[in-house]
Amino acid sequence: MHNILLTILVLWLPYGALADDYGSKGWVALFDGTSLTGWTPKIRGYKAGEDPLETFHVEDGLLRVSYQNYDRFRGRFGHLFFEQAFDHYRLSVEYRFQGEQLAGGPGWARRNSGVMLHAQAPTSLAIDQDFPDAIEAQFLGGLDNGKARPTANVCSPGTEVTLSGEIKHARSHCNYSTSPTLDGDQWVRAEFLVRGSDLFVHYVNGEEVLRFGDTMRSRDSGAGLELSSGHIALQSESHPIDFRRIAIKIIPAETPLPR
Repeated sequence: MHNILLTILVLWLPYGALADDYGSKGWVALFDGTSLTGWTPKIRGYKAGEDPLETFHVEDGLLRVSYQNYDRFRGRFGHLFFEQAFDHYRLSVEYRFQGEQLAGGPGWARRNSGVMLHAQAPTSLAIDQDFPDAIEAQFLGGLDNGKARPTANVCSPGTEVTLSGEIKHARSHCNYSTSPTLDGDQWVRAEFLVRGSDLFVHYVNGEEVLRFGDTMRSRDSGAGLELSSGHIALQSESHPIDFRRIAIKIIPAETPLPR
């Protein structure tokens, strides 16, 4: 089924397979460089599909998360969901933080964003829900203060993971990767290997920085259920961020696990 859907994607997404710097064929662009076709915004306080302040938009070939139409943040946490759910794949995301945080954003959200994996569908979020139940791959930028602030961390809103043999659950707490601190507005290439609920591996600029597995739901009626698939979603948390390439490569479920 996935192969059929991705064949359709190749037909309507202009980029098709990506350049050789991704190592092999089979990559498909989820962002076409010109529009938000295939993506649905969900901003806290609004229904799915509504983004009246144009938090997510395309400019100069980039998918931008910006706040030029905001006066203050006012807790308007948001996510941009890709329409298709996935289970076994590799995801590549190139991002950079830009400028200054919007007034009214929480201190922890400065140079903070991310991509949600195995997220619930946007139409299933409550109107005032801050974050979807998901496995969050958190992006952090350095604050130019000499303090460690790694990127491609894992957070678990409404979920739990097993990391280093211990079950980790948090609605707001995150676990750090081993990536270096990346200061400034530089482009960063983050990649994620996802194998259903069994294994997640995070990479930063080609280097492995984190792995975990045994993903489960932990919120309300879904508690204790295996979390093996879901949507991909980009975050808006009050600091501007650009995305220039978002691509996926489906991998067979029977592929041996990397060690």
